[in-house]
Amino acid sequence: MTNAQCLYGHRPTPGWPGFARACRPSWRDDLCPTWIDLVVPPCSFRVFRDHEVAARRVVGHDGNDIPCFQAYDYRRLDLRSDDDEEYYLAVSYSESVSAWRLRDGRWLVHRRVELLGDEDAATSALSIDERMPR
Repeated sequence: MTNAQCLYGHRPTPGWPGFARACRPSWRDDLCPTWIDLVVPPCSFRVFRDHEVAARRVVGHDGNDIPCFQAYDYRRLDLRSDDDEEYYLAVSYSESVSAWRLRDGRWLVHRRVELLGDEDAATSALSIDERMPR
């Protein structure tokens, strides 16, 4: 959704090269080139962050202030240890959704779910829905 420097509400220091560009949502990243001309491009974005869990939601609006893009991601972090002496946080579950409003009013939705230790078994699906995902 956004570049790595802005994940989960962490922003690069002002004055850092590319600061404004780096924090802009990357609404095209999961969109395959075939669909580019079929979606309504967003003109503005609202970012909602959850400060208690690693999650955020981005909503893009068209020129009429109607939602035309939505993306959210969630990461569940668990405390892990390899030797019962040193502990660290590790992602045990991750889910992300990107959705674009098509020019005909339907929504193109891309979902991706990944479980800890199953990096090669991540599920990813593309579907068309009548409504914006919630």
